[in-house]
Amino acid sequence: MKILLFILLVSNIYVLYGCKKSGETVKDDEKEVIIDPVINETAYAFPGAEGFGRFVTGGRGGKVIKVTNLNDAGAGSLRSAVEATGARIVVFDVSGTISLSRALDLRNGNITLAGQTAPGDGITIKNYPFNVKASSVIIRYMRFRMGDEQSVEADAIGGFEAKDIIVDHCSMSWSTDECVSFYNNDNFTLQWSIISESLRLSAHDKGAHGYGGIWGGKNASFHHNLMAHHDSRTPRFGEREGTAYALTDLVDVRNNVFYNWGNNGAYGGEAMNINIVNNYYKPGPATKHHDRIFSPNRYSKDTQSPIYQKWGKFFISGNYVFNRPNTTNDNWNLGVYNQIHSGEGTVSSTDKANMKLTSSLPIDNNVTTQTAENAYINVLAHVGASLKRDAVDSRVIETVKNGTFSAPGSNGSINGIIDKAADVGGWPFLNTTAATLDTDGDGMPDDWEIVKKLDPKKANANSKDLSTAYDNIEVY
Repeated sequence: MKILLFILLVSNIYVLYGCKKSGETVKDDEKEVIIDPVINETAYAFPGAEGFGRFVTGGRGGKVIKVTNLNDAGAGSLRSAVEATGARIVVFDVSGTISLSRALDLRNGNITLAGQTAPGDGITIKNYPFNVKASSVIIRYMRFRMGDEQSVEADAIGGFEAKDIIVDHCSMSWSTDECVSFYNNDNFTLQWSIISESLRLSAHDKGAHGYGGIWGGKNASFHHNLMAHHDSRTPRFGEREGTAYALTDLVDVRNNVFYNWGNNGAYGGEAMNINIVNNYYKPGPATKHHDRIFSPNRYSKDTQSPIYQKWGKFFISGNYVFNRPNTTNDNWNLGVYNQIHSGEGTVSSTDKANMKLTSSLPIDNNVTTQTAENAYINVLAHVGASLKRDAVDSRVIETVKNGTFSAPGSNGSINGIIDKAADVGGWPFLNTTAATLDTDGDGMPDDWEIVKKLDPKKANANSKDLSTAYDNIEVY
């Protein structure tokens, strides 16, 4: 009898309230009852953040700093904002190219660089590298095009031995060493970015370079990126040379597009643990090894190293190689085993079996994964600082679509592998427009705050009026 009464009571409650929407007020015979809204938001770094860096907090809850000029240093400069301390969200009141007079080192973490807030054509950094040397970092919609005008030997952007970093929708090019290198980092994502046209015969004191990047990390994701027109290291998988870090790392590489790698392609991976899944490989005019997915290596320099002579462990599946149906259908034999450098000697069947994983290293489904063919379409449509693509990115994407290249190098490199930024026209002019009115200086324009029913005269960037997960400034 008690059970029957309980069922009737629950049924009556459902009749009263079950068809009402969250937040509505209903009445019974005795009192008003407000149905509390049910909101289930997850605080990612930003909507669309995926991979192992998806929960990075960056500058959340911190002060808003405005970049108001294109100066290398001083009040209102990007350098001043980067070198500040404490949690901070950096927004832009100006667009254009920032000519650095020295490297820009990010040493103080808990920062969000919101390049998407720049009016006009966006922000480009040139002349010197941008080095990430801190943790809890979000970088979005920026361009890092170092170039060769200062004869600097460096990457366009990179970082290692930090944690909690996500780089999203950025464009990198014209480095004199690697273009983008991130390794030995914990909880990292590089997503939806363009890595193009490193300089081969340029300022590096060792001679020919033109490298895409070194990729590694413990829980590190590299997904939905475009890497195009590099002579080698597309990428070079590696951690700090000879260290035990590689034994417990986990690198996930999926849904990227690789085009026109030159004399070498992807290689390395000594003692590492890597997924290479559903990537799209398109050989170009400079490509020497058309079937290359990945060429594994062992570490052989130091007999005392904990990784001496150790192969890595790799899950490789679903990768598409343009105009190579046999390699597409058999990633391992044609795209991996046949690519191992002769310097490794004869690789035993036991070693081959041990390096091949039959199931993916665990990533907790943290990337929305597509087929390689669908990823190709989506990457070319959305990759890079794409809110307003500059002429460089637009040109590079067209070469990928058409299977072509823009120019040879002026120092002897050929087929789209360039030597100077000037070989492809150099830095395009970026227009700016007037910053929108922001009466309270909280980084959110008045007209946007009015539409969202916020008070444009009250600085409330860090309030959560619009979301339970994100600050108002993050929603903007």
